[in-house]
Amino acid sequence: MKLETLCLHAGYTPKNGEPRVLPICQSTTFTYDTTRDVAKLFDLEVPGFFYSRLGNPTVDAVEQKIAALEGGVGAMCTSSGQAASLISILTLARAGDHVVSASSIYGGTFNLFAVTLKRMGIEVTFIDENASDEEILKAVRSNTKAFFGETVANPSMDVLDIERMANLAHKVGVPLIVDNTFATPYLCRPFDFGADIVVHSTTKYLDGHALQVGGVIVDSGNFDWEASPRFSEFTTPDDSYHGLVYTKAFGKAAYIVKARAQMMRDLGCCQTAQGAFYINLGIETLPLRMQRHCENALKVSKFLACQNNVIEVRYPGLEGSKNYELAKKYLKKGCSGVISFEIKGGREAGAKFIDSLKMISLEVHVADIRTCVLHPASSTHRQLSDHQLEEAGITPGLIRLSVGLENVDDIIDDLRQALEAASV
Repeated sequence: MKLETLCLHAGYTPKNGEPRVLPICQSTTFTYDTTRDVAKLFDLEVPGFFYSRLGNPTVDAVEQKIAALEGGVGAMCTSSGQAASLISILTLARAGDHVVSASSIYGGTFNLFAVTLKRMGIEVTFIDENASDEEILKAVRSNTKAFFGETVANPSMDVLDIERMANLAHKVGVPLIVDNTFATPYLCRPFDFGADIVVHSTTKYLDGHALQVGGVIVDSGNFDWEASPRFSEFTTPDDSYHGLVYTKAFGKAAYIVKARAQMMRDLGCCQTAQGAFYINLGIETLPLRMQRHCENALKVSKFLACQNNVIEVRYPGLEGSKNYELAKKYLKKGCSGVISFEIKGGREAGAKFIDSLKMISLEVHVADIRTCVLHPASSTHRQLSDHQLEEAGITPGLIRLSVGLENVDDIIDDLRQALEAASV
């Protein structure tokens, strides 16, 4: 099936007389006939559901759908995108380990890596993803467990050279984790370019309607855990499961099973059946929405690029953008609906511009069906120092615009009058 069809049919196939629409299994627990049946579940010998923290039929259907969309062997939904990023790392790394990450990632992820993981004993080195191979490889240590980057960085809009970064990660025997939130599998499938693990904030385009906070981790099944000496937890017995060895028991699905069996078991940041139902509704219209988001954003970026009081427009699909060539390789169908731009006058003019908008909403959100705007330096990236903001590619006056599905003329009209008000 093509992706548009998978969005509607993957993950759930009703049998004779069953509901056409994915049902909500609103139950925390499930019953079995014998203690032996339950024991097999706890020993990971058979698939099934026994407690909704670890698995639920509605959530499972959405996990199967997202895995199919990304081309992976399995997926695990989480309570938020932040939880997905955290578990993606903790499945690989523990106290004393190290991660290499692009510096231009979302501010919340930057804080997670720079502050919270550091408190847990996991150190993260931030690199310029556009640096030379030699410079990036200098950041690697004997205890490095992963490379991390975003397909399209939030909010700098830098496009990750996934193939190059995957090759560098594999050269030193570690997987590449890619946050594919802005691109979605409709615009880019990182596994096709060598990435090993994908994470999403499903709160964004996969949901698309600002209804449900969520995240997901997807396993490509392609990384050879046994070939690298860095991942003994995958290749040696797990005492918490009677000596089970993940690579031997689950083969290509070793990573995603370990993420669920260890991390979700102990951290408990699971998605709900109701939440998964909402996310599934969003995914069903993902291709149609992404087409319109991309069309509108390209028109808006061209409008902004022609305004006298706009200093810079960052949109990979805009001809002349520094990421234009990478976008042609990785984002052939479009570059999502998010634009970052800066107007003359810095913070003060930016604030006046935002306050002058009439239809477009000021929201701490992005990738919504409705157009919304945000000032990252004073909100999502507020905890970053000026130096860290610079490393992340964020200037004090940068504005993030999430272009929605309204008539593009109405979006442009609102932007035009707000830009005029800000220039007075």
